[in-house]
Amino acid sequence: MTKRTIAGALLLFLVACDGEPEQFPAPSSPTSASPFPSTPTLASPTPPALPQDALPMSGEASETCVEGWVSPRTDSALFKKPLRIIRRSLQLPGEPTVVEMRYFTGPESPPSEKGYLLVVERWYVKLYTEDDLRFQGRFLVESRDFGDGVAAVAPYDTDGFRSPDWSGFQWADTEPSSYPGLPGEWSGTRYDFVEGGGGLDIPGLPAEVTGCLDTA
Repeated sequence: MTKRTIAGALLLFLVACDGEPEQFPAPSSPTSASPFPSTPTLASPTPPALPQDALPMSGEASETCVEGWVSPRTDSALFKKPLRIIRRSLQLPGEPTVVEMRYFTGPESPPSEKGYLLVVERWYVKLYTEDDLRFQGRFLVESRDFGDGVAAVAPYDTDGFRSPDWSGFQWADTEPSSYPGLPGEWSGTRYDFVEGGGGLDIPGLPAEVTGCLDTA
């Protein structure tokens, strides 16, 4: 697959997220080839685990988080933007409670010489809703000059950037469906966002920013 084809697929996904609210893909029967574990419930109906200590508000730059990361102030545009994008992308059962949010920037995956792809804005958001405690999850939101959207989602009780925790969805051409461990409903073809898949043989995040999701 050429970079142009990959960029085209990504553009289609992000443009879809820019339109009417969408939810995420119809689950297929588990097979031995599936990278995703099968669990009996969508999420715990009990209150989600919350950090006992105050979380850090920033992370220093490193080889795997080239610009470092910051936690936006709750009254800032940087805090409100990813929540607006998440709400636009799927149905939230009430107001979200944000447990953690990180904002960071870095290159495209794969690297591109195109000016509008040199820097991608990204947010890591961990949240749940009190109105429906089954809705708990971790989100990766991305913004580029040509559009923005939810790039991937992971179960609430996972951490870091690991396979097969993170699911991506492309070609939003199916009826929204629920998936074990993931909040809400999603349309499109599910694939492993960490390792690539579904015709994409590249990781969803470049190595330069995967460390921005690391926990202490």
